[in-house]
Amino acid sequence: MEKQHFDLKQMRREYEGIRLLEEDVGREPISFFSKWFQDALAKEIEPNAMILATVGKDNDPDARTMLLKEFSENGFVFYTNYLSKKGKDLEHNPKATILFFWQTLMRQVRIFGIIEQLSQNEALEYFKTRPYESKVSAYLSKQSEEIENRSEVEKKFLELLQEFKNKEVPKPESWGGYRLIPLRIEFWQGRPARFHDRLLFVRDSIHSSDWKLKRLYP
Repeated sequence: MEKQHFDLKQMRREYEGIRLLEEDVGREPISFFSKWFQDALAKEIEPNAMILATVGKDNDPDARTMLLKEFSENGFVFYTNYLSKKGKDLEHNPKATILFFWQTLMRQVRIFGIIEQLSQNEALEYFKTRPYESKVSAYLSKQSEEIENRSEVEKKFLELLQEFKNKEVPKPESWGGYRLIPLRIEFWQGRPARFHDRLLFVRDSIHSSDWKLKRLYP
């Protein structure tokens, strides 16, 4: 097989985003995030895709792509299996970072905060809105555990599709939601010559409404 050569040192893209100024973002970050998210809705294929970074008992960082399902001044909500790798990480260390990268807009948002579990009632309310196949998949999956044979799992999935046909799929006890309550939110706008704009909102406590705005070097 011919060896592929990738000259990554020569891979460059010039960023030409518009300026990001202090007067643009206002006095608190959630409203401005909403504005940027609205822009992303018009440009991105999946604007609510985000990277979730956690740290587990072994102190090793881990990251994976998730889907944001709700946001407000109360925080940023996503759903998963509590017994998954990410769920175990968050149980050990309820701090996390989420990252949005909207490539077509040359924008990035990094959000660090404290994680709290949603109530079972909140999780059930969302679970009921999921497509039928996604409910069955959540019911079947022992997320992050090793499987011997994918075909056996697929067979079980097809059996469950028939078993729950015209029935309510029960929400697993181990499936639910998390809310990330932000302490830091950084808005990054790509700019020419790698002289990017970075504005950082910081607050001292999740109970504080006093956000401080700082400009960072590119």
